[in-house]
Amino acid sequence: MCRSIKTLRPPTTPTVTDEDIRAAALQYVRKVSGFRAPAAHNRAVFDDAVDAVAAATQELLDGLQIRGSAAARQHSP
Repeated sequence: MCRSIKTLRPPTTPTVTDEDIRAAALQYVRKVSGFRAPAAHNRAVFDDAVDAVAAATQELLDGLQIRGSAAARQHSP
C-alpha cells in the first residue's frame, strides 16, 4: 500500500525512534486520506489520526516477540 513506509520491526530496524514511528504514521494517514497536507479545517482530525496511528504502531512494536531475539527469550517460560 505505502511503499515509502519502511519496516520498523527488529531486527530489520534494530533501533526504532519516535521519529521513525511518527514518519510511518504520517505516511499512512497521507495515503489513506489522500492528502499530503490537509486544509486548515481538516488539520485537527488529520493530526489526531497521525497520533493514533503512531500510538498503535508503538504498541504493536512493543508487543511483538521476535524469534531468536533477547526480548523473546526473556518472555519465554
